[in-house]
Amino acid sequence: MKPVIIIPARWGSSRFAGKPLTAMLKGADGLEKPLIERTFEAAKVLADIADIYVATDDDRIKSAAEAFGAKVLMTSVDCRNGTERVYEAAQQLEPKPDVVVNWQGDAPLTPADFITALIDTMDDQKVDVATPALRCDLESFDRFKQQRSVGLVGGTTMVLSNQGNALYFSKEVIPFTSKNYKEDDEIPVFHHVGVYAYRFSALETYCGFEPGLLEELEGLEQLRFLENSIPIKAVEVDAKGRGFWEVNNPEDIEIVSNALGA
Repeated sequence: MKPVIIIPARWGSSRFAGKPLTAMLKGADGLEKPLIERTFEAAKVLADIADIYVATDDDRIKSAAEAFGAKVLMTSVDCRNGTERVYEAAQQLEPKPDVVVNWQGDAPLTPADFITALIDTMDDQKVDVATPALRCDLESFDRFKQQRSVGLVGGTTMVLSNQGNALYFSKEVIPFTSKNYKEDDEIPVFHHVGVYAYRFSALETYCGFEPGLLEELEGLEQLRFLENSIPIKAVEVDAKGRGFWEVNNPEDIEIVSNALGA
């Protein structure tokens, strides 16, 4: 069975309620479209190698997604995060997919080659969970620091082991560095691209655990894997000059729209 891409989308975001439909992004086509549609358009590039679904518990998102041509899997309101929603959606598929990709609904700038890199990584049967790690350029590093300096909680950074696994994820900028970097410096901070590939069995295991302290403190669902000693393979990816950012706050709409229209 082909890998399955599931785009989880919910209305009740604590930081930006309703953003799948209310965050309108202008792209290279000159049109303003809702965030969830822009993300689905980005995912459709991979329609030949993966089946694509939107997973939601909200009838407004369901109606909008079906109107722009997406297949929708309805999930319960009890899902506490996107990973739980993706698992609940994947349970509805027959046969059960071996590899499930969670393409978060607020990340329309995710390049297709980031996803294919994850899928290729899952050819190694020892890998149960994989996620992209993108080394920050100076612009994104400065943006991380600027947003945190004014109290905005947005993108996530991560640190890696020597074996290429994720050691930790944080809404803070990690590792701490006081160095003043220049344009061509190799910055030791990785932007976590919020996309995951999982074995279906790993999703099942994940949902058998309760959220841990670190997951609740950081508000980062992937920490549940690490808190239960399930490795996450970090797949280093190259933006190749393409801007990458997610819509975490209303202030991000202009950033992402500008990148879509570039």
